[in-house]
Amino acid sequence: MQVKIYAPFQVYYYGAADSLSANNETGPFDVLAGHKNFMSLLKTGNVTVRQKGKPDFSMEIERGVLHVRSNKISVFLDV
Repeated sequence: MQVKIYAPFQVYYYGAADSLSANNETGPFDVLAGHKNFMSLLKTGNVTVRQKGKPDFSMEIERGVLHVRSNKISVFLDV
């Protein structure tokens, strides 16, 4: 999967991933390869990107929008 986590003037993460974890209104969730198209408002908490053989990328966010489509994940942050 390709993941891009960004705000209007900064890209925080752009690259490959095996999974992404975040929080929405119903609680924590994970996105894995092959996930159905999905869009969600994100709540305060950590967004964590995992890639086998590399350290996890994790950052705390206040809120954002997550969009999954065709193994591409975009997380737009309200910073």
